[in-house]
Order: sequence, then structure tokens, then C-alpha cells
Amino acid sequence: MRTNTRNKFVEKTHEGAPAARHNAEQELRRSVMSCLLWEKSFYESGVDIAERIKDLVPYVDANKVAALAIEARSSMNLRHAPLWLVRAMAATKTHRSLVADTLEAVIQRPDGLTEFLSLYWDGKKTPVAAQVKKGLARAFRKFSAYQLAKYNRDNDIKLRDVLFLTHAKPKDAAQAATWKKLVDGNLEAPDTWEVALSSGADKQGSWTRLLSEGKLGAFALLRNLRNMQQVDVDEGLINDALAKADVSRILPFRFIAAARYAPDFEPALEQALFRSLESQKLAGKTVVLVDVSGSMDFDNISGKSEMTRLDAACGLAMVLRELCDSVKIYSFSRDVVKIPPRRGFALRDAIIRSQQHGGTYLGRAVTAANQEGYDRLVVITDEQSHDAVSGPDGRGYMLNVASYKNGVGYGEWTRITGWSEAVVHYIMEIENANL
Repeated sequence: MRTNTRNKFVEKTHEGAPAARHNAEQELRRSVMSCLLWEKSFYESGVDIAERIKDLVPYVDANKVAALAIEARSSMNLRHAPLWLVRAMAATKTHRSLVADTLEAVIQRPDGLTEFLSLYWDGKKTPVAAQVKKGLARAFRKFSAYQLAKYNRDNDIKLRDVLFLTHAKPKDAAQAATWKKLVDGNLEAPDTWEVALSSGADKQGSWTRLLSEGKLGAFALLRNLRNMQQVDVDEGLINDALAKADVSRILPFRFIAAARYAPDFEPALEQALFRSLESQKLAGKTVVLVDVSGSMDFDNISGKSEMTRLDAACGLAMVLRELCDSVKIYSFSRDVVKIPPRRGFALRDAIIRSQQHGGTYLGRAVTAANQEGYDRLVVITDEQSHDAVSGPDGRGYMLNVASYKNGVGYGEWTRITGWSEAVVHYIMEIENANL
């Protein structure tokens, strides 16, 4: 038997195309940056993806893992995947020294404190590492009385449990008084929509007051448009709130979800989306390929959402339409179909209805795009191509909206994973730096 032979094993996508070779850092990034922890996807289970993330962390430089966790939280607006990264860092001897700083940075809401401990213990309480205690204590000091009250929930692990565990030191007397109320169970209930509606008060009156006083954040506003409409809240008041909302941290596909449930507000939602995208333009000619294959439209991105990866892709296409000087958009599955020059929700509708959602022939689509001519080619996909994919004719960006192990972004492609508008700003940064 000979052992000195050529290795014929080639990684494949789930549909059979030759896959790109990734180092551990690249594989970790593609697994994390569009990951809603534990949620299943079309080809892989949420458990498999989470285990792969955990297993990869020891093979990636600690500083790079820490930076990835912070980027996933701050730029991609992911909440649980960054915490899972830090949990894996805490279990890795070479990474533990960065846990406190990273944990403090990625916990941006009080419920991150309790969620992290839930991940850390995973149903079985064990001693908590010193770096973890230090990071949790620092993060605890960031939050106001209102924020603590808003997330002071009666779960298995409570905010007061974190306080007792970490022995956090308040930064001043006012914070000490707030923490004492938290421990004693006397923290004043926050004036949130959840509290207002659970109190039994008139729903129309509660929504009207919250809107009039500017007490609804953008995410809560988008989530509850249908609820407000059902109790006959004044539509002018709702539209005014949408016009004033801070939508800077709202992911593009959230607007699609809101419009799906409350189509009467689509014009105001569209304007809010456009307002969130006020930025410099990508100069030159851009061609965008949007994957509408079955795997993009089959399953939801989470068990609590009715949104798919195709919705996320449409959201990014809507962003690119606004941020490119000159752009042509095509859908691809079995065929390559040119999309009419629409914008906003009309563009979403045109993409979704452009063709049947079948197999993923990305190679065929790139070949067609290369005949078009462009300054940059942007592909929005889960990368699970059926056919091999050639390189771009010019700058090429593979925007991956899934967390699968293998993909096709090999050759001269710049690979970017995620579904936040941050991926488009990343393209801008690359080109401004002439990288």
C-alpha cells in the first residue's frame, strides 16, 4: 500500500460544486457573521454550526477572535453568537486573558449578562472564571436604572444573581442605590410598551401615549405596527413616529418584515429605510446577483421569525440600489433574470417574483455577468452552488448570508459574510483604501 499519493479529496458545497479552501480564521468568520445561535438552516443544524464555532476558536489567534466577537455585535448587530465566541475563549487557555475586555464590549444590553451565564453553565453550574467575573462586573456598571428595570426578568438566571456572583462595585452612590433596589426587588417598573400593555390599560390609549412621548424605540415600533393598527391608533401619529425613529441599527430585512405585516405603512417604512442609508455612493458600474434558489427561501432565519435568507438578500439588494451610482440587478437560480430598475419594496417584489426558486447555478450567473461588463460584481448568496464558479472580471465580492462550512468564494473574490448594511460599507472602505 502506498501512502505518498496525491490527495484527491476536494471539499464540496452542499449542492456539489468545488468549495473554497479556508483557514481556521476564515472558516470561523463565515460561521459567525450571519449566525443566529442554535437556529437550524437549510443544510446544517444550529447545533452543528455552534459546535464548529466552538471547535475553531482555539485555532485562531486570540486577538482576532476578540475582534470578531466585537465586530459581530457592533457591526452585524448579532447578540448570541458573540457571547458564544467569548464562552469558547473562556474555555481556551491561550485566549482567557482577553475575556474580560471582550465580554464588556459585546454586552450592550443588560440581558446579555444573564444570557452569557446561561451559555456558560449550559444547564450545569460550574465555577466561573475570574476573567468572566471581571468582564460581567464591568458590563454591569454600564447600565442605567431604566435599562436594568427593562430587562429585569424572572428567568432562571436573574440580574441580581449576576450582581451577587461578580461582586461588582458601583461607580457612585446613585448606582449603589439602584443596585440595592434591584436586589431588594424594589426597582421601579420602566415605562415600556410591554409594561404599559400588560398593566391592563386601554391599548389604544397606551400606544398613543407611548408614541406621543417618543417612548418607542425603532425596533419596537417596527414590531408592533400591526398591533397598533388593530386597535385603531391614529395612522398619522404612527407615520410621524416612523419619520423620527432612529433606524441606524435596524437591519435591512427588518423593514421587509414590518411591511409584510403592516403593508399600509410601506411608504413610511421605505422612507425610513432610505434615511438609514444616507451615505456616500459607490462610483462606477455595479452588477448585483441575488440568489433566489430554494435553500435561500426554504427555512426561516430563526424559530421566532418568518423571515428567510432571501429576505435578507433582498434587503441587501435594496441597500446596494441606493448606494451605487449605476447598478444592474439580476436574480439567479436555474436561470439568470434581469430585474427592472426599481427601488425599495418594489425591488424586493421584483426579485422574489422573477423566477422559480430552484437549484443554485451560481457559475452560470457569474459567466453571464462577466459578459455584461462592470467595475464591481456583488453576489448575494448562501454559496451552495451546484456548478463551479469562475472568477470575476474586475472587483468581485461574495456576500455570504449563511453560516455553512463550505462555500465557493475562491479565486479573486473578496469574501464578506453577514446581512447588515455594514457589509456594503465594508466594500466602500476596501475601495477607498485601494486594497
